[in-house]
Amino acid sequence: MVKRIKLRTLFIGGCITLFFLVLIARVFWIQILHGEYWQQEAASQWAHKAVIKAVRGEIEDRNGNVLASDVPAYTVVVDPEVIAERGIGEEVIAGLNKLLGKPVDQLKKLVEAKDDKGKYLKNREIRNEGWKISKELADKVDAFNKGLAKEHDIQETGVGLVTEQKRYYPKNTLAAHILGYTDREGNAIMGLEKYFDQQLRGEDGKLLYQSDGKGVKLPESNDTYQPVVNGNNFKLTIDSTIQYYIEEAMKTAYDKYKPKSMSVIAADPNTMEILGMANMPTFNPNEYWDTNQNSAGFYNHAIKSRYEPGSTFKIVTLAGAVQEKLFNPDATFQSGQIYIKGYKKPLHDINRVGWGKISFLEGVKRSSNVAFVKLGYEMLGQEKLLQYINDFGFNEKTGIDLPGETIGIVNPNPSIASENATLAYGHGKVLVTPIQQLTAVSAIANGGKLMVPHVVKEITDPNTGKTTVTQPEVVREVISKESARETGSYLEQVVADQVKGTGRHAYIEGYRVAGKTGTAIKVQGKDYDRNKVLASFIGYAPVNDPKIAVIVIIDEPQDGEGGGAAAAPIFKEIVSQALPYMGVPKAVADSKGSTEKTVKSTPSEQRSAPDLTGKTMQAARQLLIDQGYDFEAVGEGTTVVSQYPEKGTLLASGQRVYLLSQQGEKPVIPDLRGQSLRDALEILSLLKVGIAIEGEGYVSQQTQGIKNGKTLVTLGLKPLNEYGENIPVPPAADDTKKDTKTE
Repeated sequence: MVKRIKLRTLFIGGCITLFFLVLIARVFWIQILHGEYWQQEAASQWAHKAVIKAVRGEIEDRNGNVLASDVPAYTVVVDPEVIAERGIGEEVIAGLNKLLGKPVDQLKKLVEAKDDKGKYLKNREIRNEGWKISKELADKVDAFNKGLAKEHDIQETGVGLVTEQKRYYPKNTLAAHILGYTDREGNAIMGLEKYFDQQLRGEDGKLLYQSDGKGVKLPESNDTYQPVVNGNNFKLTIDSTIQYYIEEAMKTAYDKYKPKSMSVIAADPNTMEILGMANMPTFNPNEYWDTNQNSAGFYNHAIKSRYEPGSTFKIVTLAGAVQEKLFNPDATFQSGQIYIKGYKKPLHDINRVGWGKISFLEGVKRSSNVAFVKLGYEMLGQEKLLQYINDFGFNEKTGIDLPGETIGIVNPNPSIASENATLAYGHGKVLVTPIQQLTAVSAIANGGKLMVPHVVKEITDPNTGKTTVTQPEVVREVISKESARETGSYLEQVVADQVKGTGRHAYIEGYRVAGKTGTAIKVQGKDYDRNKVLASFIGYAPVNDPKIAVIVIIDEPQDGEGGGAAAAPIFKEIVSQALPYMGVPKAVADSKGSTEKTVKSTPSEQRSAPDLTGKTMQAARQLLIDQGYDFEAVGEGTTVVSQYPEKGTLLASGQRVYLLSQQGEKPVIPDLRGQSLRDALEILSLLKVGIAIEGEGYVSQQTQGIKNGKTLVTLGLKPLNEYGENIPVPPAADDTKKDTKTE
């Protein structure tokens, strides 16, 4: 008995000892041999990471109108398990099919989705029709969901909405090729969105913390916080109103001529700020995924397409001849055709029989190819002509801040005379882009400076408040101010001469317009097809003080219409609206026809200031844009608290409307330069700031300071000159008027 007890005790003791040995071995294996692995596994259980999404920067036009921003979006999700339990699958499928337009068979797969074991899945997103939908559609889905729950007397239907963010373009197609778009996953695809993606998207923030099994944060949690860096906000040089004028004029012409494509660019020639840029066909960036949109509409011809320019290129030849003092407007030549040494066939004018013996000025007006062969090939010579072509930037990119710019190609064979001769009038071995041409003509408009075009006016970092302003950049001086002014006077007559000028359809009553038509016959195979042309017009206004330069290009207009008939009227429609909107006064000749004076508006020509007080700033801005008013928003609030001029006040042509909202600690002072003293005083009085006045006339400059703890604005005044400007106009011989009389 005793022996049996001892054996049993020994056995039990051995088992316990073996158990402890196994336990110690297991602990050694876990904590020593695989300690690092299990430490990481444990950390993963209590360590958590939260991502704080960065807000993509806003894009505004030059007046503060939002063109692109992040807005709430909603994704529709379904829970197959809940839907199956409630037995409402068919109703859910039918309802979502009606609301979202997603095919029934695809909805059925989502609503009845199961895993490999036959168990219903949870929370399936409805892509793409139900992915990041608008608030309006989300409200309809929510109403359907509530109706379904009420009908079946249930709390949960298995249909839900997840709130997310998406990129939204409130003006739809407006400036689409400039803005580009991001896809629904936030990837930048084209336009400014892609070019400045790094700055716009910012950087997500992160929070690392520790919690217990229930997700409650531990008291001694070692938190690591990386702050979110929101994307920069961009203010563009684009003016939404001018962009609207451009796109409306293009739509009418596109429907009329049914071309392959159209492009229009408008810029301030003095700074090369792009005021508007559009192409037809176009697209809606909010619906980039819609297959019904023309795929060709996504291509930005304005900076990417190369064309044989035709006669608009003659501007370069003319400018070079004027700069070299080779252009004598009164000298004559025989029009019609010209033979080049070493080339058997003659080069022709568009009118092959010509106009007889005419002056070179008439040759410019009529766009005579012969005149420009003589000027560019015979007088300047091929080396000088190529030098001016290069100086005007046609063998380099302009450097515009948009992706995908194409470089022009001008490469005639030096030993082939005909290639160098036709270069003088924009045919043959010359391919250019629209933006290159606009930059070149702007150099003539601004007094001879080739400048870098740009669409970004300023960039603001919302995290620091720092604003970086894009400064005008001069590449080089291509011709002198005097030569630029003289060249402009000849180009003005192309438009002003209503008998001989090829650009007469661009004439705008009350404004001096300079310009040049172009009709490049396209090559099909080895021959030219006169029914397929590239029609164009390029010009600027007013000649005496250029405010806007515009190029219009129509690729293969119906019936082979040329630049004078098809493109010039589009220029006229755009510029005749833009100049009054920009506040540029009309000018007419006096009774002697020798001077110009500012046209005074009569009551019949005036409009009344609308009632804007009490409206939201966004609604007031949109109303003024839609009706073509010039305006400026002042203040930091969201509601218009006062306006100037008051509602019902008759506005002079181009008079600005000021919208005043709630001011912050430091009042925001608008730019009052060019305003009358009375208007400036009224506005500053509303802002309740101190005022000091120096001089007489209209506001030419303003400075802001502090006096006795109060903001003081000092206004410098100057009288207007005969052109309605308070900036002196340099004296110049007015060859335009003299030659217009003799012609």
